[in-house]
Amino acid sequence: MSPLLLMPIVPPPPDAVWPLDPRPRIVRSYVPPPKPWLPGHRGVDLAGSPGQPVLSATPGTITFAGPVAGRSVVVVARGPLRTTYEPVIPSLPAGTEVRRAQPIGRLSAAASHCAPATCLHWGLLEGETYLNPLKLLAAQPVRLLPTVPPPDEFPAPKVSPSPASPPPRSPAARESSALAPTAVVTLGALVTLGAAVLVRNH
Repeated sequence: MSPLLLMPIVPPPPDAVWPLDPRPRIVRSYVPPPKPWLPGHRGVDLAGSPGQPVLSATPGTITFAGPVAGRSVVVVARGPLRTTYEPVIPSLPAGTEVRRAQPIGRLSAAASHCAPATCLHWGLLEGETYLNPLKLLAAQPVRLLPTVPPPDEFPAPKVSPSPASPPPRSPAARESSALAPTAVVTLGALVTLGAAVLVRNH
């Protein structure tokens, strides 16, 4: 079996969107408290402008739309999760079913977390536990992929070089080689004949 490697794939369209459009700047990040009763920053602050439309980050049902401790708040529930938006002047009443990215109100400049600037405080709860709402946007699925490359990616086999062969000889060289023994034999015959003549003359 081929070894497997965890690799990210292209994610499907996200199930949540930013509650402000265009994508806002994060003024202050989520900071969970060390203990539930201790101070922290239970959400993210997103830079906006007064009167800017606020969108429901997820589909769900508006379960609350009204003032809480001097701030106007909208709560959208979906299963065990609830997203909160403040300060928002609601445009829809509690009990309304909303789609993802549907406007639910307008950003208020009053009682802003970022006063004197205007920002949206976006929160996420599961039961009574606060979570980082940015996790709604950050989920990326993974799949298992083999580490063996596909056939067209296999490297070509290496060919070992063969021993060097002597360069081919020219026709003239081959002819000289063939005539060399004949020349030696002829020269030897002449030497023998000359020796015989000398002996005969002496």
